[in-house]
Amino acid sequence: MPLRLPDRLPAIDILKRENIFVMDETRAHSQEIRPLRIVILNLMPLKITTETDLVRLLSNTPLQLDICFMKLKSHTPKNTPVEHMMMFYKDFNELSKQKFDGMIITGAPIETMDYEDVEYWSEIQDIFNWARTHVTSTMYLCWGAMAGLYHFYGIPKYPLKKKMFGIYRQHTLAPTLPIFRGFDDSFTMPQSRHTEVRREDIEAHPELEIIAESPESGVSIVMARGGREFFITGHLEYAPDTLDREYRRDRDTRDDVEQPVNYYKNDNPAEAPMVSWRAHANLFYNNWINYYVYQTTPYNIEDIK
Repeated sequence: MPLRLPDRLPAIDILKRENIFVMDETRAHSQEIRPLRIVILNLMPLKITTETDLVRLLSNTPLQLDICFMKLKSHTPKNTPVEHMMMFYKDFNELSKQKFDGMIITGAPIETMDYEDVEYWSEIQDIFNWARTHVTSTMYLCWGAMAGLYHFYGIPKYPLKKKMFGIYRQHTLAPTLPIFRGFDDSFTMPQSRHTEVRREDIEAHPELEIIAESPESGVSIVMARGGREFFITGHLEYAPDTLDREYRRDRDTRDDVEQPVNYYKNDNPAEAPMVSWRAHANLFYNNWINYYVYQTTPYNIEDIK
């Protein structure tokens, strides 16, 4: 089944060129189907890129999804046109009166800041608390994952000596979980971060379960509340060229930038990236939608609690 997306969202044309089936709201309203409602709190600076990356993965499910985008009232993005934000995004204040089957909270380029110093920290905390009673299952990504673990469980983050940047092999620690159905024993995940959370801090909370990690990049996926929350330190949603664009952007402004590891063919930035995470990324999001959203959410969405 296709995704239901807002009319004229830029991702629609991009994904149609990739032969991914999406439909706009006008056509979707003609179908008698109760779609799953997914809200995305997009904190990344390049909103359109992140929208497209996430929608691309969400499109790989046989279920119909109704996607909407949330923005913060306490923060004005600098890298996305105001017109785009006004057309496709709604404030938390407006959406807080609704319930959703699933939610995705992205990362943000503020990971070296103390949480309390983030200008929108108070609003983020309100959203985190709201999600626990208004969303069936929430996926927290990168900074969003660390912020969620800190807010709910007091898990600190630690600065890394150098940026965790590249493609790292992860090992599934709970392979029988539905989220890993169809997975191999190991899989790769893009990482791009300056901080980390540590196993010993998470293990101090029995309600948290580390379900995937890497000997190089550390904890990668934490599950809580039986799958109502997933905290993911990396970026399975990344497009093939995302790390390349980030590397070249930073290399042009600083002289201390290292190239992403395990990424380019022959470890040579002059050659194309080797995409090794796409299949598992699609499977992960498909499993999340199927087993942790569709199979558990009530038919009457107002019954979510």
